[in-house]
Amino acid sequence: MEGKSSLYIVVSAPSGTGKTTMCSELLKSCPNLVFSVSYTTRPKRPGEIEGRDYHFVSKEEFLAKLERGDFLEWAENFGYLYGTDEVAIKEALLQGKDVLVDVDHRGAKILKERLPGGVFVFILPPSFEELYKRLARRGCEARETLESRFARARDEIKEVFWYDYIIVNDDLSEAVRKLRAIYLAEKCRRDRMMRFVEELWENEFINNGRFYGKNNN
Repeated sequence: MEGKSSLYIVVSAPSGTGKTTMCSELLKSCPNLVFSVSYTTRPKRPGEIEGRDYHFVSKEEFLAKLERGDFLEWAENFGYLYGTDEVAIKEALLQGKDVLVDVDHRGAKILKERLPGGVFVFILPPSFEELYKRLARRGCEARETLESRFARARDEIKEVFWYDYIIVNDDLSEAVRKLRAIYLAEKCRRDRMMRFVEELWENEFINNGRFYGKNNN
């Protein structure tokens, strides 16, 4: 299914950890990495662009895609539906692109089961106190909603133990550097590079018919 050494990397985190900014910075520095644009039924927020941040669809459109089996995973968050398009991810991998997927722990677990070969990263806040402050600084939610988001964030953090990597976002620049380091290191894993190694030796035998340094008897 995958192109030469292509991979997909899943980043999960509770609200308020800076995940969106980290993913955006990673994409800027990695030209072969493309973003998996999810479908959602929630309204577009100021500054968001259709097809870049999300595919904004009606609930009816979303349910129709769900009925057709278009989603690798889907979930409901705070009354809105979100789904990851299967064809888009698989086509990108076939083309040799790497894919960045931004989903919560529920979607990540499904992807881990249904699409082998992924890399799973969880972003943590430096403390629960700081997480609460970051959520409160948004200033656009009622106290009840804030408390609900904070409670949910605590529950999400309990899922951190089955992820491959954990990054604490205490300093944004450093956290982005670590995320990029994970991506680059995973690109160089032996199992991802074996196709290149095999082709390297195939070309050697085809073009030269011998190992360098040995006589061709």
